[in-house]
Amino acid sequence: MKLHRRTWLIFVLSLLGPSFVGAAGAADLRVGVSPIFPPMVFKQGKELAGVEVDLARALGENLGRKIVFVEVPWKDQMDALNDRRIDIIMSSMSITLARRQVMDFSAPYMLTGQMALVRRDDKGQYMLGFPLNLPGKAGVLKATTGEFLLQRDFPKAQRKVFDSSEEAAKALLKKKIDLFITDSTVVWYLSGVHANDGLSVVPIALTEEQLGWAVRKGDDALLGPVNAFITKAGQDGTFTRVARRWMAVGP
Repeated sequence: MKLHRRTWLIFVLSLLGPSFVGAAGAADLRVGVSPIFPPMVFKQGKELAGVEVDLARALGENLGRKIVFVEVPWKDQMDALNDRRIDIIMSSMSITLARRQVMDFSAPYMLTGQMALVRRDDKGQYMLGFPLNLPGKAGVLKATTGEFLLQRDFPKAQRKVFDSSEEAAKALLKKKIDLFITDSTVVWYLSGVHANDGLSVVPIALTEEQLGWAVRKGDDALLGPVNAFITKAGQDGTFTRVARRWMAVGP
């Protein structure tokens, strides 16, 4: 059977999948976000906002692709990516060896680390660092590097898991937990938002981590242009402008 040239082209593109079509600028870029990490990605009213949101839009403009944000629970991000419900995760995700087994990561675009948010009156307890036996109960976000850190370095600590950083901050204010361990970007943001409520940062980094954007294993058609954008955004000041818009810098 002889195939018309246009029919043949559509058939070939369907075999190559959405990443190839996206490289030609024809497909939407579905960006997976979990809006629980202010100022990286969160909700202002009903609208998505933050560093990752601005960078996703800049990426879409650079690639000539329409950005479609897909809100995904944090614990389901990897499954959503590998099930092809999204094309890329841009949600304050740290690059880890375990995650590299199931996804490919872009070049790192930001350094961060785990830090602790505490009530200001309790800050003096940590002037010399964090004891192996943490005082009180520690809050973490589910399935994050903060939760892994607590399990690894403070195995005897009492732990309470939260679904959002704001929920954890409220629990800290109500003395349901005694510290909240999460990304430094989130900790500095929450300390500013709740400064008048008496929350403060313990300015000791518990880890050093690199943030990156994740794509499906072998999706070089998307990963290559994403890495090119990261290089360009670092050189033309895009990262700096976006960071200054959303992030307070700690002392």
